[in-house]
Amino acid sequence: DGQRINDPATGSTYLSAIDPTTIERVEIVRGAASSLYGSDAMGGVINIITRSDGQDKPLSVFGNIGVGTHSLFKASVGVSGASNGWDYRLAGSYASSDGFNATREKLGTFTYNPDHDGYEQASLSGAVGYTWKPGNRLGVSFYNGYTNGDFDSGAYDTHTFGIMRQQSVAVTSNNQLTDWWESVLQVSVNRNLYDSRASYGDSVLGSIQRTYSWQNNFAINRDNKLSLVLERKDESIFGTTTYEQDKRHTNAVGLIYRGNFNRHHIQASLRNDNVSGYGSKTTGSLGYDFDITPEWSVGVAGNTGYRVPTFADLYTPLSFGYQGNPNLKPETSRSIELRTAWRTESTTVSASAWQTKYRDLINGYVCDEMYNCTAENVDRATIRGISLNAEHRFDNTRVYAGADFMNPKDDESGNRLVRRAKQVYRIGASHTFGQATVGADFTHTGSRYDDKNNTREKRLGSYGVLNLRASYAFTKNLEAQVYWNNVLDKKYETAYGYNSAGSNIFLNLAFRM
Repeated sequence: DGQRINDPATGSTYLSAIDPTTIERVEIVRGAASSLYGSDAMGGVINIITRSDGQDKPLSVFGNIGVGTHSLFKASVGVSGASNGWDYRLAGSYASSDGFNATREKLGTFTYNPDHDGYEQASLSGAVGYTWKPGNRLGVSFYNGYTNGDFDSGAYDTHTFGIMRQQSVAVTSNNQLTDWWESVLQVSVNRNLYDSRASYGDSVLGSIQRTYSWQNNFAINRDNKLSLVLERKDESIFGTTTYEQDKRHTNAVGLIYRGNFNRHHIQASLRNDNVSGYGSKTTGSLGYDFDITPEWSVGVAGNTGYRVPTFADLYTPLSFGYQGNPNLKPETSRSIELRTAWRTESTTVSASAWQTKYRDLINGYVCDEMYNCTAENVDRATIRGISLNAEHRFDNTRVYAGADFMNPKDDESGNRLVRRAKQVYRIGASHTFGQATVGADFTHTGSRYDDKNNTREKRLGSYGVLNLRASYAFTKNLEAQVYWNNVLDKKYETAYGYNSAGSNIFLNLAFRM
């Protein structure tokens, strides 16, 4: 919902603590985008929008209940509404599963365990706001996600599990101060926590991010808009391990321009981030699109990005020969994209060619001849690719297809980057007849490597996954859904030594009133 949830302690994101049933849609910005979002936006930005009923009436109740393979059970319920200037929503969900065996024997004695790895997951999200006149709203929103999931730590450590929490709260004030000036003031707090429980010892690592932002949107005229963004971000970490530094802050200022001149469209942005311990970092972007005809457009864009090292990269205390490196530099990236698209009411066809160069990438484990290990800025990489997509709707049928061709290369060794395929293909279709809808999707992913040296042992084979789905609306308020995932029961790995789910079925009943 527009709030940063990357963990500054490790750089990871606790996606497993976000229940998919709470998600309405996912927005993706591709390419380096630090001029809009600051640190971490090296190759793209993902914005997860949580679900609301979407109906503007005094009270709406909605929910789901479903069962599936591996003793999967999911349930959610929520309420939303709007009346007399007030709007609100509150939704909760719960899920549990016995899971499947997550690891393979080739991982070795200290990791592999043939048991099933189940989980429990719960979430609560909500928002309330008051609009006292058009364009002026004060709102509060929150999300609290929790997952307790088993993981493998060897055959003799039979009950190891990790607890993840993803919590956020934001207060936002939207104010249309004049016809040409909109102010958006937001204060948000995000808290991540990972609690690992095992017989060899428990550990806790968490982080808190407080962000204060003020965005001013100025309408110069109908076709030209300028935004000024002021932002302050405070980061801190906590846990069972003591770090030499556990706090840092960032002050940022950014400008965004959007202009339309008949068939010409321009977007430009410039941002400066002042990060404690690193000084100033300036990033920018420039995009231009031209409408050749009302249906056909072409464009070009260039962007820059950066990522400051995590607290773990910088300040991990000496343990088992490894120590963090406080002298690390930020990683940087530069992207360029050429694109074209054809759009009508029923058809969309698009193609883009792009290149991203990465510099000063952090290798988190570099060792000398005495096996003293640390993190260092030693890697450079270039990723070039072409993306093709097409979609067509006729009557009650929708068909789509797409393909991505990539050359993800380590500039030093010439090897392929870890876990990146050179080709991905996808095709799908759906058809509605009466109250029923059926659909199918197929995705093929090429081979990958799980190590920097691209060894044969760590090669991950290509795979194709077929998914089927169907739904039937008994009434406008009640719908049954069935999903059959991995119909052909394909066995494949997305990471070396780890299993993916085989063929599985999920039955769901959704209601709204």
